Amino acid sequence: MKDPHNSDESAQPVQGEATQQKERPQPKDGLNNSSRRSFMGKVGMGGAAAVALAAVPLEPLIEGKHAAAEAATVPYNAGGRTAASFAYRTATAATEAIDLGQLPDNGDLRRFSDYSGNWSKCLQHDTLGIVNRASYQSFLYALSTGRHSDFENMLTGNPGGTGFTSTMNGPEGAYTFDLEGRDSHATNIPPAPSVTSAQTAAEQVEHYWAALMRDVQYRDYATNSLAAQACADLNNMSYVRQHGSIFPYPVTPQNLFRGQVYPGDSAVKGPYMSQFAIQPSFFGAQAMSNQYQRFASVGEGGSDFMTDPTEYQNVQNGQIPSGVLVFDQTARYQRMGRDSTATAHVDFPFQEYLTALFLIAGMKTPVNRGNPYGYPNGRGRCVHGFVTFGSEFCNLDAGTTLTEMATRGLKAGWFHKWIVNLRMRPEEYGALVHANLTHQHPMPQAAQALHPDVFNSAVLPIIYSQYHSYLLPQAFPEGSPTHPCYPTGHGSAGGACITALKFFYDGSAPIRPLLQSIGSDVMVPSEDGLSLEPYTGADRDTLTINDELNKLAWNVTIGHGIHAGIHFRSSSLYSLLLGEQVALSVLQDRANGYTEPFTIQLTKLDGTTATITNQHGGHH
Repeated sequence: MKDPHNSDESAQPVQGEATQQKERPQPKDGLNNSSRRSFMGKVGMGGAAAVALAAVPLEPLIEGKHAAAEAATVPYNAGGRTAASFAYRTATAATEAIDLGQLPDNGDLRRFSDYSGNWSKCLQHDTLGIVNRASYQSFLYALSTGRHSDFENMLTGNPGGTGFTSTMNGPEGAYTFDLEGRDSHATNIPPAPSVTSAQTAAEQVEHYWAALMRDVQYRDYATNSLAAQACADLNNMSYVRQHGSIFPYPVTPQNLFRGQVYPGDSAVKGPYMSQFAIQPSFFGAQAMSNQYQRFASVGEGGSDFMTDPTEYQNVQNGQIPSGVLVFDQTARYQRMGRDSTATAHVDFPFQEYLTALFLIAGMKTPVNRGNPYGYPNGRGRCVHGFVTFGSEFCNLDAGTTLTEMATRGLKAGWFHKWIVNLRMRPEEYGALVHANLTHQHPMPQAAQALHPDVFNSAVLPIIYSQYHSYLLPQAFPEGSPTHPCYPTGHGSAGGACITALKFFYDGSAPIRPLLQSIGSDVMVPSEDGLSLEPYTGADRDTLTINDELNKLAWNVTIGHGIHAGIHFRSSSLYSLLLGEQVALSVLQDRANGYTEPFTIQLTKLDGTTATITNQHGGHH
């Protein structure tokens, strides 16, 4: 993302990943007197006290000074350990010193001088689809400085408001640093598709159909008339028919609203919902039903939101929405789009993957074949893994790694959201469609530049007849969160988390025998969502752990994105790939921290193999 009013056009983006290797400083065994005095002066009294404390043997607190020993139970080389730790950290930092140059955006910020082609939620708006110019420039200024004070002084629509949409969702996370994995600014995904593109038009049409089908059960797609119309309409989109489209083609009831990275991959196999999203398990001794509190369907008193232009504009300006969610009082398994929107509305980004780990461990899934303690159980002759690696029945390393992966994936996502792309949300695209078709004056510049495919879609007359506007019906009263669209937070965290699970477990293991070993099978939710029923599809024996992990990540980001109406398909795709990219760098950074020699391979989302090793120079 670049401000057209304050840009350096000479800064050309550098494609690829050019790694700059720096000279590594030599580790020192300790500090001499001179350097120690200098160090004490820099750290201040609190830091000096901590350093001094570390140099003094502490007397045992229970038995008194007479119980003090001369050394640790097992003698060790403290100075050598310090030097080795410093060398490890220095070498890792040097490896991750990657400068990609300034990444390119899609040009929409320069293309439209009224800023109507970019994200603007919770800023001041002059009319539908047109943000106040001074407000947007205050926003761009804050982004250019990254200063907390400048973000706090922006001209927003409802400063100091108490509603969810009155304040922006963590833009300063785009500037944060981390100590593990590549820097968020050293990650790379393509620029977001332009608001004017045939691709974004097709993705928006998908959103309209998904909104109409929130209360249609996944198991009924094959016979549902709306699903048939959606497939036919999407197959008419010029982008969907294009070679290299990110949509499954042709779109069918089997792959409708599913993601894929390459044609026919695991996400379009088997039942719609991943087994990890529905199978009961245990968190230790605590039973986990995998049923969720869900939103009530329209026929049960629920509703869709932000279809009235006045309400839409109030929400965009940061006012409290007038709509209220209605909840089903019975927890159920996810069986329709509205169920999936509810689960992702209030989850933690790593939640679904931690739940997956419970099932993986409960089924005694084989560990990754490269586990240094042995395949398939992760138990050696005398020891098994615990704090490092783990066995098939206990993997502390995997569980704690998931939360680390989620936060690092999110930080990378936040950089691309706020700094590079500023892609608008589907609800904002819907406002441009409405402005165009109702001949609004003044007309947002971007509304006149939308690809004609969106206006030729068979879905718009149905939307207008049902909601009396062309706005995109939202599953949440507040619509999208107050951060830009590309990539998704759920997907960035999800791509990272499933990569971590593949590192620890054998992703090629068929899942059906493992489920049968705990008295279950490949299952689908019953019609009422209160129980599970066996899936009888011919592909049930082909599904693997990897297949269902990949599908789980898609279920989460599409549930939050396409079914809820808040993220485009491409935002989900590239968020998953971004999270995977981050996770692989974290795993390799950690590799040399393990003392067990290992070489672990895992299958990436694109079907290729990644290798993480602490033998002979790193991963491939």
